Amino acid sequence: MKKLLTTVIASAALLSPVAQADLTEDLQNICTIVKNNDKGELRKKMRGVKDDYRMRLGDFYEGVSCGGQSLIRYAMANGANDVGAYMVGQMGKSDLSKPEGDGMTLQQWADSNGYLASETGKELLDRLN
Repeated sequence: MKKLLTTVIASAALLSPVAQADLTEDLQNICTIVKNNDKGELRKKMRGVKDDYRMRLGDFYEGVSCGGQSLIRYAMANGANDVGAYMVGQMGKSDLSKPEGDGMTLQQWADSNGYLASETGKELLDRLN
């Protein structure tokens, strides 16, 4: 019986569709989603990436750039506070504290550009403290 169950599970795995899409292709319109402050669509996109690639936001965050900015910086610069606060909540404290390409952390950048008072900036401070 155990052998039959193993054979059935193995056969089902071989017949199930496998996600063949490239991660880059799947993340193609994420900048537009962030700019439009579409939290529902961002959740859907991130859920798809998690299911297909077993990756969370922190796993691909550094590899995505929108207009030369990271996703959270891009959200702050475009006033996309719902999306920005959501992404901050999805990131680990250590990821949020890492210096980005210009050597500044998110907190330093937000402070120097006047975004710490925004909803995303407040969420960032709460998450880091």
